[in-house]
Amino acid sequence: METPSFHIGPVPVFGRRILAPMDGFTDLPFRSLCRRFGSAMSYTSFVNAAGILAGSAQATAALAFEPQERPVAVQIFDDDESRLLAAGLKLMERQPDILDVNMGCSSRCVAGRGAGAGLLRDPGKVGRIVGALARALPIPVTAKIRLGWDRDTRNYLEVARAIEDNGGRLIAVHGRTKVQGYTGEADWASIGEVKAAVRIPVLGSGDIASAGDADRLLRLTGCDGVMIGRAAMGNPWIFLAEAPVLGPHQVLPVVGEHLTRMAAYYGEARGVVLFRKHLSRYLDHLALGEGERRLLLTASTASDLRTLLGIPWEASPQPWPVAAFQAAETGA
Repeated sequence: METPSFHIGPVPVFGRRILAPMDGFTDLPFRSLCRRFGSAMSYTSFVNAAGILAGSAQATAALAFEPQERPVAVQIFDDDESRLLAAGLKLMERQPDILDVNMGCSSRCVAGRGAGAGLLRDPGKVGRIVGALARALPIPVTAKIRLGWDRDTRNYLEVARAIEDNGGRLIAVHGRTKVQGYTGEADWASIGEVKAAVRIPVLGSGDIASAGDADRLLRLTGCDGVMIGRAAMGNPWIFLAEAPVLGPHQVLPVVGEHLTRMAAYYGEARGVVLFRKHLSRYLDHLALGEGERRLLLTASTASDLRTLLGIPWEASPQPWPVAAFQAAETGA
């Protein structure tokens, strides 16, 4: 029987490479594809607590997941303690395995209003949020953080202890501050300090460009797992134990499968449009001229894309849970 790599509370996790939640990218089709390639669990892209409470179609669509994705962490964000708690309680009807609070988003519209990485400015508030959720919910509560707001307020150890002391069961650490965004180098040494300071599992994140980078971060920090974000876009092979040398014979079948999943989930017209951001990354693995890339990235039907790439048409996968997205499309 396979031994879990680590546990999040009572939830076993089998594997150490995990697809990071990324707004606009980690939808159900992409997450499920990465899970098939070896991502050890699924995180939904973050969802606004206010949207959950309002029953917005966008929030409902973002929260959809398949049973095969378990363990699944639903990630939420807000700056209001009572809204986060109310949203967490409401989410229990969806039966996720884990509730994760985003304390790492650096975008101005999120962090600027005190949510996401904005919470790092007040470790006491971080502790209150985690404590309230941990006491109220029957599932593990976790958090994703950065090293602090800026280089003068790198309070990651204080924040990490506040999370652990108030019942948090895992901390994911991106090795940059809010002000850094995705610039400069990720500070893996500080991630290692968090791991040494707490007894709960820690995931490391930042500057993972290859499977080798993931292994080095694990070795240097002692972390229990690694979150892989941008490097997974157009590259689900990064989750394999041994990454293959990529060429057309490896890339094109996966492009076809991902395209089929997107068209089945979103409907063909919207699915093809949304697939373009993934396709642009897949095409980096192929030797194509600028004109060929432009033609592929402006194709409007799945059939055209398959013809241009020489990918045979395949039967659609099993029906997807599309009701949530259809509601989003109609505004229901």
